[in-house]
Amino acid sequence: MRIDVLGVGFDNVTMAEAVDHAFALIHEEGAHYVVTPNPEIVEVCREDPAAKAAVNGADLVLPDGIGVIKGAAMLGTPLKEKTPGIEFAGHLMERMAGEGLSLYLLGAKPGVAETAAKNLAEKHPGLVIAGSHDGYFKEDAPVAEAIRQSGADVVFVCLGAPKQELWMKQNGPATGAHLLCGLGGSLDVFAGVVERAPRFWSDHGLEWFYRLCKEPKRIGRMMKLPLFLVHVGQEKRRK
Repeated sequence: MRIDVLGVGFDNVTMAEAVDHAFALIHEEGAHYVVTPNPEIVEVCREDPAAKAAVNGADLVLPDGIGVIKGAAMLGTPLKEKTPGIEFAGHLMERMAGEGLSLYLLGAKPGVAETAAKNLAEKHPGLVIAGSHDGYFKEDAPVAEAIRQSGADVVFVCLGAPKQELWMKQNGPATGAHLLCGLGGSLDVFAGVVERAPRFWSDHGLEWFYRLCKEPKRIGRMMKLPLFLVHVGQEKRRK
């Protein structure tokens, strides 16, 4: 049973349970996809029915960030823990490396995915990098076909929300991969282009503030967090 937070249904799982579930999906027939919504994406879903359908249609919906956790608690339906997408990806790659499974990286600026691939191959011996493609493309079909030709088991789709969720829903089967994961700006972190917040900040739910300090231009996006909490408060009173 999923926990509803402003119309988005989150799977109530720990990180270990999320990775176990995802790994099981890799070994199932067909294409499956994982999404990792934060408050900003929840707000997008409130305004965009197609985005909402794509997010809720995922096989696994994980709460990325403390905002969703606080929102669920305010509504009286607490989630077990936050499951940041980039950490989920790290655990998943460790498991994949143990079985020699293959990964395709899709997204970011030209050159970033290639650098991320090199770094990840070094960090996870045994992980097979099937290929990569930047996020600057106009037609979906050639990209999906390239992934299919690569034989990738898993695809990290880092196109930003809601583009990545819509892309996975529409193109997942055409890629031939068994699992696609929407991971936002993770490739920039894997490539070393962007530094993730130190542990102290993330442990105290302040990773968003750290990123804002590093990138003040994100202020417009960050304003979605207080708006999200306002909407949660309104939903709580309505209930």
